[in-house]
Amino acid sequence: MIGGRFFRELQRFDGLLILATVTLFLFGLAAIYSVELSRESLAFALVKKHVLIFAVGAVIMIVMANLHYLFLRNWGRALYLIGVFLMILVLFFGRELNGTTGWFIVFGFSFQPVEFMKVALAVQLARYFGEHARRRFGWKEVVGSGFLVAIPTGLTMLQPDLGSAILLLGMWVVVLFFAGLRVHHAVVIGIVGFIAGWLSWSFALAEYQKDRLLVFLHPELDPLGTGYNIAQAKIAIGSGQLFGRGLGFGSQSQLQFLPESQTDFVFAVIAEELGFLGVIVVLGAIGLLLWRILRAAQYARDNFTSFLAIAIFSIIAVQSAVNIGVNLALLPATGVALPFVSAGGTSLLVSLFMVGIVESIIVHLRPVDKVRS
Repeated sequence: MIGGRFFRELQRFDGLLILATVTLFLFGLAAIYSVELSRESLAFALVKKHVLIFAVGAVIMIVMANLHYLFLRNWGRALYLIGVFLMILVLFFGRELNGTTGWFIVFGFSFQPVEFMKVALAVQLARYFGEHARRRFGWKEVVGSGFLVAIPTGLTMLQPDLGSAILLLGMWVVVLFFAGLRVHHAVVIGIVGFIAGWLSWSFALAEYQKDRLLVFLHPELDPLGTGYNIAQAKIAIGSGQLFGRGLGFGSQSQLQFLPESQTDFVFAVIAEELGFLGVIVVLGAIGLLLWRILRAAQYARDNFTSFLAIAIFSIIAVQSAVNIGVNLALLPATGVALPFVSAGGTSLLVSLFMVGIVESIIVHLRPVDKVRS
């Protein structure tokens, strides 16, 4: 009885959403496999780990999709407080990786609380705007939602983790836009953001983060040091041309000129080895994923559901834009992963969980055919 219901619900999943998710994962897996070929040991431990995490994440996604997403509304405040507590805890008991004290490592498994915070903040913002959506949008809504974002963003900057802080703020701005942000609100937010950026530069950013920003503005300052990663990414992307050099034949990745090639710069690996056509498929899959999420938001029957889908859309859109922008040297290096593509256990699990939430929205919407059209 329960099994029959489970498979009936499974058949109502959004196939295009799953297709986009799996496509991104497979391209990431191919790039990680290629990176592993360049290493002395051919045990492919990273590939096996990535597949295992995806399998676990897929189960979590399916379970979440078959639950009713509205339970998140009741747990929104608790999830937010748990997220803030973990963000505080990691400052005292976390491990430092890549200059950021933002990781818990337990029995060999690493966990980044800010990834959990993304989902918790998305749910809490959905609750907030769901309750205020019918009112005239004004400064009260801007300040109230901004306070919710400011706490985890401030804690993230203390790690310091500029990339994740940008993602949290970016999510808030996109949700504000859909909620009814006006021009004068945007101008004031921009001014406040400029002041906050100056204060962060003066008191919060680590020296290596300042170096990244300076080298981004003036690449000639340190082409073999801080600017090395972006320079190598540009070379890799440019050398891929239309069809790419072939999987496992990219000079930048195979000769290990490209640092963090399985995480921050996995997009450059894909561009070099699979070429412009491979990039088009990845960008198309990201676009398809985002379109299906917005489609779910469009047909939502209540404000909480709509803003929950929009918040998830915002997380994936901003994170993808930042990662690809860094690879194209349009943004300074921030250490942000490409969703579903980069190697990273916490990021992949959370991303699949978010897809599960969207699938739950789609499954429980009526009529379903509207969402699938």
